[in-house]
Amino acid sequence: MGRRVWVPVVSGPLAPFAEGYESWLRSRAYSPSAAASRVYQFDQLSRWLQLEGLGAGELTGERAERFAATRRAAGLVTWAAPRSAMLPVGYLRGLGVAPPPVPVLARGPFEELLADYRRYLSVERGLSDHTVFDAYEPAARLFLIAVGADPNSVGLDRLRAAGVSSFLAGECPKRSVSGARDLVCALRSLLRYLHVAGLIKIPLVWAVPSVADLRDRSLPRGLDPAAVRRLLASCDRRRLVGRRDYAILLLLSRLGLRAGEVAAMRLDDVDWRRGELLVHGKGSRQDVLPLPVDVGEAMVSYLRRRPRGECRALFLRVTAPWVAMDRCTVAWVVRAACDRAGLPRVGAHRLRHTAATQMLRAGASLAEIGQVLRHRERKTTAIYAKVDRTALRPLARPWPGGAA
Repeated sequence: MGRRVWVPVVSGPLAPFAEGYESWLRSRAYSPSAAASRVYQFDQLSRWLQLEGLGAGELTGERAERFAATRRAAGLVTWAAPRSAMLPVGYLRGLGVAPPPVPVLARGPFEELLADYRRYLSVERGLSDHTVFDAYEPAARLFLIAVGADPNSVGLDRLRAAGVSSFLAGECPKRSVSGARDLVCALRSLLRYLHVAGLIKIPLVWAVPSVADLRDRSLPRGLDPAAVRRLLASCDRRRLVGRRDYAILLLLSRLGLRAGEVAAMRLDDVDWRRGELLVHGKGSRQDVLPLPVDVGEAMVSYLRRRPRGECRALFLRVTAPWVAMDRCTVAWVVRAACDRAGLPRVGAHRLRHTAATQMLRAGASLAEIGQVLRHRERKTTAIYAKVDRTALRPLARPWPGGAA
């Protein structure tokens, strides 16, 4: 028999929800001891609410942080971090007991402009939250402050091409080539929005130059088949994590999915009868791809041992809590496989290039490759034409003075 774990009895306003909370924790892969520890925190939070004269329906995020601050002030180290009380708050919000978080309202014209720009990117452009909040908004804030936008009145009437050029001349040298290109892309988006919103009269997108990158002249960097086999062989498929990583690596290298697309996959996206897979791509785009037999078998092998719970994401973390993986975790699956296989670390996007180059070597046309990779424009797929040296060789002109 396993060791019995003492579970504290919860008293106070949260007592009616304690039993369900423990079951909820166990369903999210918390061990018995970890679940008991969390129930103890639940009890302490409930007792604090009772001392404050508050009910379960009055537990807000701010009050949960105040509970943690009270423990810090008392010299306690457990459950004293501000974020430590957000797990029980999230559980109670899911039951409809605790009130939902109050949205933070933008203060002043400057913040209102950024808030409206975020809505434009999310609704009209269909960008993901990661792209909006981690890339485009910081670049927009940096640019607006640099050109002297007044936080109280914004005032972009005097913005001219010279200001755009001056900003880029000062910022691009501080960044890598890829960082400069990301900044330029975000700035074009902001200037396009400012003109559409009527905040600037002249369309200044033309004032943003392209960033030269000599790497564009090189071939797309795909892995050779032997390296892909080593990556796949590095997964220990006797274990759950190995089965999961093997399926992820196959999706990346065989179908050319992006890391974010793998993370976004849900159980309902797989049509086993038709042998099809629904892919949630960039810009809220959805495409159906055929599911290769080997990829489907790897997914079935993982799903047979996949933890059961409320989360409908296809790929889950293997440690508590059982929640969906994100794009960064998928990227780390690739890096970890490189370490195990003794290969230099590469990103998940290299496997997308690998899928394209392998299809090209197998005789697929650029149009077919573009359909699998779901490119919006043909010029995006055209970079893989440089890989087909056999087709390019007849186009090469003789070197002056060389042998005929």
